[in-house]
Amino acid sequence: MTAKPWPFDQPPNGAAITLKKIISGEQPILFVSHDQEDHGWQFLSGDSFAADDSAVIALKEIVELDPTTLPLADLPPGWIATRRSANAAWERRERE
Repeated sequence: MTAKPWPFDQPPNGAAITLKKIISGEQPILFVSHDQEDHGWQFLSGDSFAADDSAVIALKEIVELDPTTLPLADLPPGWIATRRSANAAWERRERE
């Protein structure tokens, strides 16, 4: 069985910005941003947060925490995806 190629434009060990409460399972990922400038990825809750609440982990760890983020790998730079709950469908749009 052949493993599927990594679908994101950053490597599996590439940095992803997230929140400590997402890592601990206290909050779901409801907001994803694929940054235009550096093609970086952010996986957030959609709520405001303080800088010391943020964390940097490997992109592959995000996918392991929440496999529903995997279909967002083709999100173009400069776009975001949001959803109302962890079970809701992702809605994509260009960042304003």
